Amino acid sequence: MKFKSIIMSLAVATMLFTACNDGKKKEAEAKAEAEKMEMEAQKKAEEEAMMAKKEFEQNTIASKAMNNQSMSTLVSALKQAGLAQTFMEEGEYTVFAPTNEAFEAVPKKNMDNLMMDENKTQLQGVLKYHVVSGEWTGDALMKAIKDNDNKYRVTTLQGENIILSMKDDKIMIKDAKGNTATVVDANMDASNGVVHSIDKVLMPKA
Repeated sequence: MKFKSIIMSLAVATMLFTACNDGKKKEAEAKAEAEKMEMEAQKKAEEEAMMAKKEFEQNTIASKAMNNQSMSTLVSALKQAGLAQTFMEEGEYTVFAPTNEAFEAVPKKNMDNLMMDENKTQLQGVLKYHVVSGEWTGDALMKAIKDNDNKYRVTTLQGENIILSMKDDKIMIKDAKGNTATVVDANMDASNGVVHSIDKVLMPKA
């Protein structure tokens, strides 16, 4: 009888030991599966972040301008001024972008002078005079103009103002020297703002 009890005790102990081992095994398997799922989720999140970054970079104001043949002069000026990188980064900008024809209308001597290394600060000022903070679509600009009796004053990144108005359903922009440009192609959407092509180069006082 005593021997039988010992056998039974050993059997119970063996069962408990086996059950304990099985429990630990299942716990280890569950932990490994959780870690695997976590790593896969992290990898997926990193891939999505990289894709989002790539898509953002491909659609920035600078990238859009670089891929637009009518803005090659503007792109050259942005690079010369050291501003191209600014418009590749996050932000919200509205750019009134002069076309190549607009730059061609500027006297060659003046353009050559602006593009000289020693006049980099002046070139930066001219280019920043074409940019305002915030993302202003054509519709938003027209509403603002209408709400301000056809004379909407906006402060540019350069610090001076431009005045927006409407004429024959077109957005007009008057610079500090009294010259007027027309928006010829509106609402080029970008990941960090919007671009409106204009037919003249705007000039600040300074």
